[in-house]
Amino acid sequence: MSGLAFLKPWLPIALALLALAALLSTRGDPPTDAQSQLRGTWLREDGENGVTARHLLVLEADGGFRETVRVVDGTGVSTKFVHAGTWLYDGTNLKRKYTLVNGQPPSRLNLPFLTFELAFASRNEFAGIDHIHGNRIAYRRVAPETEP
Repeated sequence: MSGLAFLKPWLPIALALLALAALLSTRGDPPTDAQSQLRGTWLREDGENGVTARHLLVLEADGGFRETVRVVDGTGVSTKFVHAGTWLYDGTNLKRKYTLVNGQPPSRLNLPFLTFELAFASRNEFAGIDHIHGNRIAYRRVAPETEP
């Protein structure tokens, strides 16, 4: 039996392993253009009935996010909330999974996950809608050192 004849039955297995290795190696690829356009620091400002809120959202290149929210009530009392988690943008939807809510891990029974369909007014502004809850958001890009 020649050396090549011995290898012939193993060829399909070797090709399958090569294909699997190629598929798994794509996990470390850089983000898509769609996702890279969202990286950075974004600000959203809301107000209603004398209460204002500034949401500072930082979308990191590694897929992590940090959201700092400063709420000021009608009497001027300010409260700050800090959230964190992971994010993904597929070219249509911005998806955020919260791993910390106000510095604490969320309940395993109620893991916060938000999905907003985005529309870009420009490279530095986007609006979004949560089709499940009907919430609308609008963010604009700001300098990284911006405070909430």
